[in-house]
Amino acid sequence: MFLPESQAAFRTLRKAIPRVRLYFINKNAYSTQVEYKPIRSVLVANRGEIAIRVFRACTELGIKSVAVYSEQDKMHMHRQKADESYMVGKGLPPVEAYLNIPEIIRVCKENDIDAVHPGYGFLSERSDFAQAVIDAGLRFIGPSPNVVQNMGDKVAARIAAIEAGVPIVPGTDGPVTSKEEALSFCQKHGLPVIFKAAYGGGGRGMRVVRKMEEVEESFQRASSEAKAAFGNGAMFIEKFIERPRHIEVQLLGDKAGNVVHLFERDCSVQRRHQKVVEIAPAPRLPIEIRDKMTEAAVRLARHVGYENAGTVEFLCDESGNFYFIEVNARLQVEHTVTEEITGIDLVQSQIRIAEGMTLNELGLTQEKIVPRGFAIQCRVTTEDPANDFQPNTGRLEVFRSGEGMGIRLDSASTYAGAIISPYYDSLLVKVISHASDLQSSAAKMNRALREFRIRGVKTNIPFLLNVLENQKFLHGVLDTYFIDEHPQLFKFSTTQNRAQKLLNYLGEVLVNGPQTPLATNLKPAEVNPHVPTVPLVTEPPQGLRDIIVREGPEAFAKEVRSRKNLMLMDTTFRDAHQSLLATRVRTHDLLKISPYVAHKFNNLYSLENWGGATFDVALRFLHECPWERLEEMRKRIPNIPFQMLLRGANAVGYTSYPDNVVYKFCELAVQTGMDIFRVFDSLNYLPNLIIGMEAAGKAGGVVEAAISYTGDVSDPKRTKYDLKYYTNLADELVKAGTHVLCIKDMAGLLKPESARLLITAIRDKHPDLPIHVHTHDTSGAGVASMLSCAQAGADVVDVAVDSMSGMTSQPSMGAVVASLQGTPLDTQLDLRDVSEYSAYWEQTRTLYGPFECTTTMRSGNADVYLNEIPGGQYTNLQFQAFSLGLGDFFEDVKKAYREANFLLGDIIKVTPSSKVVGDLAQFMVQNHLTSEQVLERAEELSFPKSVLEYLQGYIGIPYGGFPEPLRSRVLKDMPRIEGRPGAKMEPLDFDKLKAELSESHANITDRDVVSAALYPQVTNEYLHYREKYGPVDKLDTRMFLTGPKVGEEFEVSLERGKTLSMKALAMAADLKANGNREVFFELNGQLRSVHIPDKEAMKEIRVHPKANKTLKSEVGAPMPGDVIDIRVEVGDRVEKGHPLVVLSAMKMEMVVQSPISGVVKKLEITKGMKLEGDDLIMIIE
Repeated sequence: MFLPESQAAFRTLRKAIPRVRLYFINKNAYSTQVEYKPIRSVLVANRGEIAIRVFRACTELGIKSVAVYSEQDKMHMHRQKADESYMVGKGLPPVEAYLNIPEIIRVCKENDIDAVHPGYGFLSERSDFAQAVIDAGLRFIGPSPNVVQNMGDKVAARIAAIEAGVPIVPGTDGPVTSKEEALSFCQKHGLPVIFKAAYGGGGRGMRVVRKMEEVEESFQRASSEAKAAFGNGAMFIEKFIERPRHIEVQLLGDKAGNVVHLFERDCSVQRRHQKVVEIAPAPRLPIEIRDKMTEAAVRLARHVGYENAGTVEFLCDESGNFYFIEVNARLQVEHTVTEEITGIDLVQSQIRIAEGMTLNELGLTQEKIVPRGFAIQCRVTTEDPANDFQPNTGRLEVFRSGEGMGIRLDSASTYAGAIISPYYDSLLVKVISHASDLQSSAAKMNRALREFRIRGVKTNIPFLLNVLENQKFLHGVLDTYFIDEHPQLFKFSTTQNRAQKLLNYLGEVLVNGPQTPLATNLKPAEVNPHVPTVPLVTEPPQGLRDIIVREGPEAFAKEVRSRKNLMLMDTTFRDAHQSLLATRVRTHDLLKISPYVAHKFNNLYSLENWGGATFDVALRFLHECPWERLEEMRKRIPNIPFQMLLRGANAVGYTSYPDNVVYKFCELAVQTGMDIFRVFDSLNYLPNLIIGMEAAGKAGGVVEAAISYTGDVSDPKRTKYDLKYYTNLADELVKAGTHVLCIKDMAGLLKPESARLLITAIRDKHPDLPIHVHTHDTSGAGVASMLSCAQAGADVVDVAVDSMSGMTSQPSMGAVVASLQGTPLDTQLDLRDVSEYSAYWEQTRTLYGPFECTTTMRSGNADVYLNEIPGGQYTNLQFQAFSLGLGDFFEDVKKAYREANFLLGDIIKVTPSSKVVGDLAQFMVQNHLTSEQVLERAEELSFPKSVLEYLQGYIGIPYGGFPEPLRSRVLKDMPRIEGRPGAKMEPLDFDKLKAELSESHANITDRDVVSAALYPQVTNEYLHYREKYGPVDKLDTRMFLTGPKVGEEFEVSLERGKTLSMKALAMAADLKANGNREVFFELNGQLRSVHIPDKEAMKEIRVHPKANKTLKSEVGAPMPGDVIDIRVEVGDRVEKGHPLVVLSAMKMEMVVQSPISGVVKKLEITKGMKLEGDDLIMIIE
């Protein structure tokens, strides 16, 4: 009787006749009576994707599928895919649950199961399991227990190979269980050798040893891994074949003694002996070697009486010699590629063979099995290739797969919200491609992997893509050294993951509040500022920058001086919002109005848009890159010169730096788009000024040396800073080569008459030099003063657009433009354009309510002529006074500022010297001190750090010298700096700094390096923030500051052609056990959620502390896992690289090494503790 080929007929027969004996007369040499018994139900003693793979085969055959699952897997997809599922191993560790033979047999007996499929791993190669299944009256879908035992016993397998005439590799005669035996073999036979688990495969417990001193440690680690994976730590040792290809032959055998091969697979692309990419058939394998190899495999299988599916593995050297490694008496992970090229379903074949069907009846005779094309399998794992492939666990926040023609996916729990546990293998999904040739198959795989979007855990996809694009791989030139010899495979372009990072940021804001400190209780307005339109299809009209680019700084200065009208510099993009809005205006809002400015204000002398406090604030509070701000503004405003503040030798920082840092900063600034450098020094200290001038000039920028103005040249009683002081300083700056001279009136002290006197005196001495005047409108006389400057011969004055002018900002642009209309000094700007420009900023300013200076400052105040507080500092001091509870005493702070100034010697006051005066003033008010008391008690008082550093000379030498006896009383024996502070500083090693940053951050650029040279800690924190939360500068300002309202829809434009549509849906009321709160969003129409630690709630919950990534002294867990060994104690001295602890996760063990040398101060772990990624392990001092 012959079984019909039709599956429909087959299912009908199974249902109609539960138990049938069929007799076959085979056409080959064997003639055997084979009992056929249909299988009605199959239990898969496994988990994950292989369990689902078997379930699918069962469903197609009309067989009931049954799953078992551990406690830890109760939410896993494989139990849901089965028709029935039962928990096993309750109370047992995760792996042991699936190794519990009695309980699995019990489930089978209690639920009338016919057969058991072992999958791969776990019990699949345990002969006692196969025997227990058969003894229970069930069928084992796999080889007989005797074959499983003999093939699983590597010694018996070697003997069988020898008997079958299959070449073998020299090795131990039996399993080795102690490090002493391992050492003895290595000493006798020499190195290199390879340790292999005697009772399992898959790369677990495998180590190559090339040094005798590594034998014992490697044996212990390999044995421990093998025991964890297979329940037995015995090892087999072989001589290691150099540069082999790893090729395996797929076999099928039936109960009648028939055996066929389904050709070979190349598994040479391995890491740590774990297969990463498999190919079928093996490329570039000569047919004669393939035939010999497949014939040897079939011969061995027949010799041992093999039935069902199995694989014979070989090493093939460069000469074509091949050696038997082992038999895998089970289905293998990479069986998929064989199925693709042969069209044969191996799992269904396994089941049918277990039922009693022969290969002939299945149509599987050797001549009918023909390979078609090439198939590739990539194992996508939750491992981080950039971090030594450490397992990564957590929640899949996003999962989107790559699909399409020629792509097959075998997976399990791959969906958004799935939890990747540390207990099992890191395999997430197997991706299989099939095409007519290797290159086409690789192209399909490449395309599919690029379509994947996996967020929440790291994967090896970037590594796989590098493999697929390697030319040797594409041409099939492979051996097991492929990965080791191609370090370029580990150079990744990191995935941006921008959308998910932004959701995490917004979730953080919603759960824990604003992520940048808000200065007032005002909220950002719910407005979308109207941006006046411009014809973007046309280039903006030419401006003065074209002269700088074409002819250089000298020609630019000559052109400025030749113009008869008054030119304006607009400070709206920097100093205006520094003074009025605490420097908090974001790149997002600056870029919106930039095209309008480029088209309507091309006649401006320049835009002040960078440097000074904006650099620090951008990094520290706005979490955005100041270099990117400059670059993006330049793209939108190609025609108007940009101007920045350069604090001389202090660059854009608050202290002195090595000279090469200042030079490098200026060079990079010009490359990024800067044109004019307004170079000043907080004390008008010439040596500091000249360093800044030289650096800006060498970089190719326009040098605009600035004299910081204080006092009153029209008051004969103020003799320290008289007219002669300023004209002499101007002479020195002209001699030093300045292109433009600036009077920097940072406090708005330049009265109209003083302006006339000062500008006239300088113009008389330097008739060909462009003069630029900067002021603040704190007193309300700014417009009058600037008009006076213009009439006295100034070429340029500073203004801010009307809605961002006045008070501590600059004078009104509209007022100056209107005042000069129709006169020889006409600015040639259209008042209507100014009005539109102002309207935008009037609306935009309301977005920054939390930083609005008018909360505390209602108007300008002429008392600035008494206290001489710089404009930007005036606002900040007022905010600080309120935040310190001194709001009612701000008048006292202003008076103390005046006293502090005179205590310190009546100094020039501009950042950072103004900070010195401000700190001393607040110190005096807080401690109720008069200037007389400060002087009397100077030796006993604890002065602010800035005051001490000023008196030591760290920011330079003030005009007229340091105040005595105050300086001597305060400093006592403290060191003093003589001369220019930076002159004696060693040049900074930029390469070293870049290497240090690269240890903690990916894709470090020269911009990051220069930022870190200026602001080390602030830059480090910014880089961590960017990596965690992504491009927060792309968010609308209200979203950035206070987050969206529930139910609110909004868009985020990441770049041209890429816009995210978002909606805040809800925030969970209940708290997770770990202190997290779930926040729900809709992203591009799809539900997304993020888990955010609730910082307030966590104060009452015991949560393991996390390592601070910015501190090298805090050692964090590089991966989630169990602590299996602690090798240090508190007080131990450790060197960099010293082993600290051993972690185990996903059947892999890892030794955590010390990142620095030091002493163990604190241990946060105990043996057996379960850790999450980045959990604090210990602190090393």
